[in-house]
Amino acid sequence: MTGAAPAEGRRLVAVLVTDAMAAAAPPGADPGAFLAAVAEDTYELAAGLDFVTPVLVTGVPGMEEIVWPGTPVVEIPPGLSGGALVAAAFAALPYGGQAVLISGDAPDLPPLLVGKLFRALSRAQVAVCPAAGGGAVALAAHLPYPEWARAGFDDPDPVAALRAAAPGRRTVATGPGWHRLRTPGDLHRLDPGLEGWENTRALLSA
Repeated sequence: MTGAAPAEGRRLVAVLVTDAMAAAAPPGADPGAFLAAVAEDTYELAAGLDFVTPVLVTGVPGMEEIVWPGTPVVEIPPGLSGGALVAAAFAALPYGGQAVLISGDAPDLPPLLVGKLFRALSRAQVAVCPAAGGGAVALAAHLPYPEWARAGFDDPDPVAALRAAAPGRRTVATGPGWHRLRTPGDLHRLDPGLEGWENTRALLSA
């Protein structure tokens, strides 16, 4: 891990970046450049939030170049997927407090939805921002991440999976959904009217 560790009990917004997120690169675009652009835009939304500490969690070499100086960069083993990937990402945040883990392929995610996840943690142990087409855009939890919460970002219905494993009905909350860029066909979901995602916007218009 590089960068200064957040103080105990602070709210963290961690962006998870994996090699698989390059799969949405459109024809003619360099997958590595696309991954860097999408990941940087997702990180920028996290870094622009008030009263949180942004963190980058990744197994992709070179991703530390997209973050601001002083941002913690936490390395996890490459090749993980599903619930194991999510568990490893949360386990790499040994800071206590609360954390929102955002999939790095959501460059136009409205910051308001991150705030709603933190608010949901006032009544739940885990909160989910569902993804269009199944899966999750972001997962929030009190740290340490509960052992029973083994759903992955690409599970068909992570909310149902988490609630089936949870110790109580109100342990898992859900917030408004959004979309991710998992295939080139998802690029039409990007909202040109939203501020941000400049790097992705520039790459797609080049």
